[in-house]
Amino acid sequence: MRVIRLAGRLALLAVALAVLAVVGLQFSRVVARDVAVARDLSAERAEVAALRERELRQELTIRRLSDPRGAIPEIHEKLQLVGPREELIFVRRAAGSQAEENGR
Repeated sequence: MRVIRLAGRLALLAVALAVLAVVGLQFSRVVARDVAVARDLSAERAEVAALRERELRQELTIRRLSDPRGAIPEIHEKLQLVGPREELIFVRRAAGSQAEENGR
């Protein structure tokens, strides 16, 4: 009789341990998934913030360039922009070549 009780208790203990193991594995899986989703959400929020900042800068640039007083100085700066070891060369047509083109 004692052997049967001991076997029953061991079987019950084994079932209880199996249930606890399954519950623990599922819980750890859920926690891991939550952590991954939290990381993804954080990355998405950072990306949204960066895109909003970029959109704001673009809107400010559009407003500035829509106003002639803001666009003209920038255009002049870009036209006069010379890189390192570069120089501006202005080329004019000769008076004769212009007369030839008008005659054609």
